[in-house]
Amino acid sequence: MVRVHYPPPSQLSGRIMRQLSTIAWNAFTELMRQPVFLLLMTCSSVFAVFLASTPYFGFGEDPKLVKDSVLATLLLVGLFGAVISASSSVAWEIRTGTALAVLSKPVGRVVFLAGKFLGLALTLSVLTYVNLMGALVASKISFTAYGEADKTAFLLFSGAVALAFLLGGFSNYFLNRNFTSDAVVFVVILTSLAFFIIAQRERVGSMFEDHIDVDYRLIPAALLILCAFLLLAGVALVCSTRFDVIPSLAICSLLFLLGLMSDFLFGRWAEPAWIAFPSQRSVQSAPFTVEQKQLLSSAIESVDLDDNKQIDVGEMDKLSVEILQQMQEAGLGGKRWAGMLYAVIPNWQLFWLADALENDKVIPWSLLFLCFIYSSSSYSSNYYK
Repeated sequence: MVRVHYPPPSQLSGRIMRQLSTIAWNAFTELMRQPVFLLLMTCSSVFAVFLASTPYFGFGEDPKLVKDSVLATLLLVGLFGAVISASSSVAWEIRTGTALAVLSKPVGRVVFLAGKFLGLALTLSVLTYVNLMGALVASKISFTAYGEADKTAFLLFSGAVALAFLLGGFSNYFLNRNFTSDAVVFVVILTSLAFFIIAQRERVGSMFEDHIDVDYRLIPAALLILCAFLLLAGVALVCSTRFDVIPSLAICSLLFLLGLMSDFLFGRWAEPAWIAFPSQRSVQSAPFTVEQKQLLSSAIESVDLDDNKQIDVGEMDKLSVEILQQMQEAGLGGKRWAGMLYAVIPNWQLFWLADALENDKVIPWSLLFLCFIYSSSSYSSNYYK
C-alpha cells in the first residue's frame, strides 16, 4: 500500500504566498515596462494640469469645471489603462505559451490569476497616484474668472515630467537599465516633489475671491475611481483568458456603457413602481398600461398628505398592505429580470461622486470602504463564473 504524504498546512500556505507574491511582482514589473502605460500616465497628468490653466468663461464656476474635467480624465484614462494592461498581460502570455509553462508547475489557476490581478492593481495604483498629483495641482492653480492662470506652476509640473524622461534616458544610455520602468519611477518621485513645491506656494486670488488652496477632497474621489479601475480590470483579466486584446476591449467597453446607464435601463424596472415613479408626473410618462397608471396614481393620492403630487420618503410607510398587494398583483412590484441584470452589471455611477464636492461637502470614507468591498466581491464572482 502506497502512502501519500501531503505537506502540512503551514508549509502549503507559505508556498502559495510565495507563488502569489512572485507572480504579482513579475506582473507589476512587466506592466511598468509597457510604453503605453508611461504614455497614458504622463499625458493624462500633464493634461490635467493644463486644464487648470485654460479659461472656461464659467462665470465663477471655473474651479468646479476644472475638477469635473480632471476627474473625467482620470476615469477614462484609468479605464483604458486597466483594460489594455490586463488584456496585454494575460492574453500575451497565453499566446506565447508562457502561461502554460507556469501552470505546468505546481501553480493553480486561482493563484496565477490572483497574482496577475494584484500586479495589475499595483500598476493602476501608480497610475492613479500620478494622476492624483496632477488633479491636486490643478485644484490649486485652477483658472478663475477674476484671476490669472498660474503658468509658473504648470511649467514646474511639466518640467518635472520632462526631467523624469531625461533621467530615464540617462539611466538607459549609461547604466543599461530599462528606460520605461526607470522613467515611471522618476515620474512618481518628481511629480510628488513638484506637487509639494506648488502646494507650499502662496496664491491669493483677486479682490473678488478667497485664498486658493489645494482641494484634498479629491483624494477620496480619486480612490473611488481606483475602485472602478480594479473592478473593470478584474473583468478584463477574466476576458483575456479566452479572448485577445481587441475582443476584451470591446466587451469591457460594452460593459462600461451598460453600467453607466444601469439606473435607467435596469434600476427603475428592478425597484417597485411606487419607488421608481413616486410622482404623478413620472407616472404619466411611465411605460405602464392605463390600468396600472390609474392604480399607481390612486396609491400616490392616498398617502400624499402635503399635496405635492408625489410620495415622499416619510410617506412610504403609510401605504397600506392592501394597496401594496394590489400593486404587486398588477405587476408593479419590480421585474425579476431587471433585478438580476441590475445586480450583475456594475453601476459605475457609484464610483463617480464629482457632484459631491460642491458646497464644501465631503465624501465619507465609509463609502470608500464599501465600494472597495463591492469591487473585490465583483471580481471574485466574475472569476468563478
